[in-house]
Amino acid sequence: MTDSNQRRSTPNVVFIMVDQMKWSALRLYSEIGIEMPSLERLARRGVTYRHAITPHPLCVPARTSVMTARYPHSTGCRRNETLMPLSETHAFNIWRDAGFTTGLIGKNHCFDEPEDLDLFDVYCEISHAGLPDGRAETKGLDWPRPVDAINAAHRERMELRSNAQSPRIAYAVTDHPIDDYGTSLVTSQTERFLERAAAGGSFGRTKVGNEDDSIDVAPFALWVSYPDPHEPREAPRKYADMFPPGDVELPPTRSGEFENDGGIGAMKDAPYGPSGSVSPAPEVNRVLFRMMGLESDTADHVKGLISVHNAMCRFIDDGVGRILDKLEELGIADETIVVFTSDHGDFMGEHNMAVKGGVFYDCLTRVPLIVSFPRCDRQAGAVDESMVNTVDIVPTLLELQGLASFEGLEDAWAAAGRATSGSDDSYAGTIGEDGMVNRDVLRRMQGKPLPTLTATPPRIAAFSEYGCGGPAVTMDHLDDLEPQLGYDALIATLWGREAQGRRKMVRTTQWKYVTDPLAAGSCTGETVDPEDELYDLVNDPWELYNVAHDPSHISVVSEMRGLLACWMIETEDAEPVPLPNTIGRG
Repeated sequence: MTDSNQRRSTPNVVFIMVDQMKWSALRLYSEIGIEMPSLERLARRGVTYRHAITPHPLCVPARTSVMTARYPHSTGCRRNETLMPLSETHAFNIWRDAGFTTGLIGKNHCFDEPEDLDLFDVYCEISHAGLPDGRAETKGLDWPRPVDAINAAHRERMELRSNAQSPRIAYAVTDHPIDDYGTSLVTSQTERFLERAAAGGSFGRTKVGNEDDSIDVAPFALWVSYPDPHEPREAPRKYADMFPPGDVELPPTRSGEFENDGGIGAMKDAPYGPSGSVSPAPEVNRVLFRMMGLESDTADHVKGLISVHNAMCRFIDDGVGRILDKLEELGIADETIVVFTSDHGDFMGEHNMAVKGGVFYDCLTRVPLIVSFPRCDRQAGAVDESMVNTVDIVPTLLELQGLASFEGLEDAWAAAGRATSGSDDSYAGTIGEDGMVNRDVLRRMQGKPLPTLTATPPRIAAFSEYGCGGPAVTMDHLDDLEPQLGYDALIATLWGREAQGRRKMVRTTQWKYVTDPLAAGSCTGETVDPEDELYDLVNDPWELYNVAHDPSHISVVSEMRGLLACWMIETEDAEPVPLPNTIGRG
């Protein structure tokens, strides 16, 4: 344990990100969620954001956007195949320049260039199927378990599809030593990192003084990146037994939701009355349902899948508890900001599907977000109901750490100065002589500090996007595909579906609107494109009825389009344009 007078005043960061956990997986958020005692404990110490939205419901675009505080249309990371470009300035550039000890433990799927990987003092990668290529190539810390044992504990995951319950469902309950599962390994390695970092450890980086000399203990920034509960779905029996399939509560669904007529015949059961009208589901949604719809699977298999998913989530929750315990044991909890979030969500039974795939239902775009900083004077246990985005996380951290001030950034003359050039691949540094992040770096960020934790006022809307202008993957394409359904079909169409269109989503607390600015209606002046979606989240919280073409909602569509247009204009410059220092040539 370090003495308080030996610590740096700049707060540490433990940034916990899980992979593919929807907001409603937590009882903290939803009646169909499970109890997660450690996250509830974290929430009591911090702020829970009830309407946090991912900028993109796909791994790489979401992760690169979080780390840069920029949307995928600005970073260029619109597909899983395009990782962090060297032209982007991200959180670990800043923290490394500010003298932090840095680490990444768990799933990466964000950084690829050697220059970025070199920023980490500790780098220990493990993903969905275990160690990359079965090899334990780490930096700063060795894995605490033998490589052979880790590989043995992940073998079922690599073989899960060949033993699947159906083309759409695959899961397993296994009995390996608990310490050899990926979630345990990430947690154990995080505990070891915290012990050494709190003692002033440099993990091999050259520093002033000896490693056991804690007079000048550098702050640390650690990305704890759990690969679960992303597929393959596998859980230790200890956790699976906590969630018997018979106790699983299924989310509401609607028969006919993805039929060509939109299930209009079921309109009498809709929450809008007989005068309303339900629009057909867009073809992109119907394509996904044709591959991954669970209507042919037994209720036992669906509940078994959700049971294992819940077990994986609770396993992670116990890991979070261990991390919080370690921070307290080391005496650094009060000076450490802890973030918990997910890159994006998962259907997991909602809309009678599983996994994910290029659509914008809340189960894919809405994620848990809890931020705890006991040293902050904001109210612990607060719940923020406004709309936020995970691109807002890094600006919030920088402001709470005293490394940045976003106040007055919109003032052209206060913000004037040199602008970072996206054409220059060299890295020039981010911290000014005053120890603060350069304002040109802040101007590149499209996220804003979160309300409640900071003085930033709340926002009424949040945004998400998908695609990079490619042609549509249609039902006709599926007719020519073999196989036409299940996870194999999902992978066979992956690149096309990642790229198709330029779909955009805007969400408020009451409404969600989804459109594609490249669609025919947008070019012809039609009020609503045939593929548009609108959901009344107050009367239809599970988004079962698309009412985009209901005449009574024309004004809502117009308002949502206005919000979307303002966002697109506000974020249209991939790089901030250099501003003059004076109004005239003076």
